[in-house]
Amino acid sequence: MSYIPVIGLEIHAELLTQSKIFCSCSAEFGGEQNSRCCPGCSSMPGTLPVLNKTAVKYAIKAGLAMNCEINKFSVFDRKNYFYPDLPKAYQVSQLEFPLCINGYVPIHVDGKEKKIRLNRIHLEEDAGKLIHDDFNAVSLVDLNRGGIPLIEIVTEPDINSAEEAKAFVEQVSLLLQYTGVCSCKMEQGALRCDVNISLMKPEDTEFGTRVEIKNLNSLKSIGRAIEYEIKRQSRMLDNGERIIQETRRFNDNRGETKSMRNKEDAHDYRYFPDPDIPQVNLTDEDLEAIRAELPEMPDKRLERYINEYGLSETDAQIIVNQKLISDFYDETVKNYNNPISVSNFITVELLRRVNLGEVSMDNLPFSAKEFASLIEMADTDKVSKNDAKKILRLMVETGKSPEDIAKENGFLIVNDISKADEIISTVLAENAAVVEQYKNGETKVFGFLMGQCTKKLKGVCTPQVIKETLEAKLK
Repeated sequence: MSYIPVIGLEIHAELLTQSKIFCSCSAEFGGEQNSRCCPGCSSMPGTLPVLNKTAVKYAIKAGLAMNCEINKFSVFDRKNYFYPDLPKAYQVSQLEFPLCINGYVPIHVDGKEKKIRLNRIHLEEDAGKLIHDDFNAVSLVDLNRGGIPLIEIVTEPDINSAEEAKAFVEQVSLLLQYTGVCSCKMEQGALRCDVNISLMKPEDTEFGTRVEIKNLNSLKSIGRAIEYEIKRQSRMLDNGERIIQETRRFNDNRGETKSMRNKEDAHDYRYFPDPDIPQVNLTDEDLEAIRAELPEMPDKRLERYINEYGLSETDAQIIVNQKLISDFYDETVKNYNNPISVSNFITVELLRRVNLGEVSMDNLPFSAKEFASLIEMADTDKVSKNDAKKILRLMVETGKSPEDIAKENGFLIVNDISKADEIISTVLAENAAVVEQYKNGETKVFGFLMGQCTKKLKGVCTPQVIKETLEAKLK
């Protein structure tokens, strides 16, 4: 029997603040275990939280980027549960009055646009991290991550396939990167996803029993977990079995989900307002000031690249899909106003070196101005197109300017017309039989002669000058 998957996502994104949400400890990723925590984020008795204003601002930026309404009044609550990496035995979160509500994020799958509605985006603190020592059969707690500010992005059950889920996570990741509020490095846990999934028959009027899959940390895992769970639940329903509401974990190695515990509802957490954290009150002026800080978002950049710069939709999308690439592209075009040529060099040459692991966009050893200079040198025939590729490789390896590399390696083309005339005359004399063939109408031999001249005149003249001089002599 065919079923309709009904999927909702909860995405946890760590905010890029310098300090934690309720204390001044560093929120930087990593560090020696328990070296970035204090009595506050270690939950020592008598400590009190102080709310990080930047975390609130970043959560609002994310909400604005995802078309949310921003609540001018919001409250923090205590979400009570026991777990070894949560020393307070409660997590500070938001339930009744979150910062952001009723948003949406457009996605594109199979050429069709679909709006995925957001129920809310709320602000909360991250828990610590358990490190399991299987050899000694113990688990240790690292509280460096405890207290790092998170936003939880909760969708409505609008997603119906693994492809739509992945497209949504990709789009959310892009928006968070553009607003500058999250690194979205899933391998570092900066972006994690919980999937709620149920199945229903086409004729059903109510959703089926939902199952939650916790802590998926890659797009591939999200897709595989959803596909496995659809198959598992389909088999159970076909066999007349009942789906139970539970929380499951995805085993990446085996490609399957496994039950962890029965799923809790909100009342199981005994939420109540945190008496130590004042309510957050915002004015229209506060919200307008935050909105004014938002950069040009990816949809607007895509439109500009296509309509103003004349890029193909494919190339424009490649550039927009990573903010670092888009920022670098814009900066390069400011230094050399040839958007199509810059786009071609980035999408073909620079990204090839990035994909090979030779360099990363967040650590380029050269500036956009130097990169622009290289492209202009190739476009104006100061160096050949092939030599421009070699110069880029050497820029990656040495960090030197394109001009210095071109001079040191003899890549500069000087267009010495008298030398070109001399060498082309020599080539024609050495290939008299071929010249005779050309004069007798076999024009296809021109390519051979051009190749011989180009080989001897590398770095002396541009191909265009060589071609013009050769044609003139053959006439």
